Amino acid sequence: MKPAFSEQLNRCECCPRRCGVDRLAGKTGFCKVGGDILLSHAGLHYGEEPPISGTRGSGTVFFAGCNLRCAFCQNWQISQEFETAKVRALTATGLADEMLRLQSEGAHNINFVSPSHMIFQMADAILAAQQKGLTVPVVYNSNGYDSVAALRQIRGLVDIYLPDIKYMDNALSRNFSAADDYADVIPGVLREMLDQVGLLELDDDGVAVRGLLVRHLVLPGQIENSKACLKFLAELSPGNSVSIMSQYSPQYKACGIPELNRPLTAEEYDEITDYALELGLENAFIQTLESQETYLPDFDKIAPFFD
Repeated sequence: MKPAFSEQLNRCECCPRRCGVDRLAGKTGFCKVGGDILLSHAGLHYGEEPPISGTRGSGTVFFAGCNLRCAFCQNWQISQEFETAKVRALTATGLADEMLRLQSEGAHNINFVSPSHMIFQMADAILAAQQKGLTVPVVYNSNGYDSVAALRQIRGLVDIYLPDIKYMDNALSRNFSAADDYADVIPGVLREMLDQVGLLELDDDGVAVRGLLVRHLVLPGQIENSKACLKFLAELSPGNSVSIMSQYSPQYKACGIPELNRPLTAEEYDEITDYALELGLENAFIQTLESQETYLPDFDKIAPFFD
């Protein structure tokens, strides 16, 4: 019998941090999570890109903890300052049951949010769920700060990759997300994801069944970074699907950082969407500036995405 993926957590190197701690013994590294699967929320979500949410919703599974420290994180309640009393500790079997519940409720897919530090526990749960009848696509919805070696291990378990490309500038990733090498890591990550699943494929109803969809959140005042991110995506493949997000607003610690303490302007966003077209990135999803208020969750509520 093949060993569980999560056995590797005895000396954790599941993300680029390579903390080396024994998470199976309850030790924690940068992500603040030990060997348990810490679940913050699992439910149908209708606010993802149209090919992900479809008409019936995406079966989102939000993990606690994160391997980045984004000063502007809109999910900071569960990624940065989560309380163990407000999350559920699950086994792989328990998470598999949650996945099957979401499938039974009509979810188009199972959407793992912030899985980079939970990749091996997630893999064990996917296998357990498949043995119990999981048939909908699996979405890996990450911040992009992933381990290529870990991604190669889970090849075949993920149908749709939904990563961010946050930065192509290490100074920005260091200052805003506490990652010295994000710009060095993300190209290899996206190449590996594209190699595994190819370009985004939709069914007759416009719902994703397989492929890569890359997100980029446009930050205020960081136009050159956004252009560099889109330029890389176009060079990787002009057929790439990209979600160009305008929903930035100062959240979490961003209000204390002068260059981040303002919303994105229409002029900034328009410049980036125009640039995407110039690059030939025609498979692009765009947002209205009203999204700055629309997509803010509150994880203290039972239904975080509804008033």
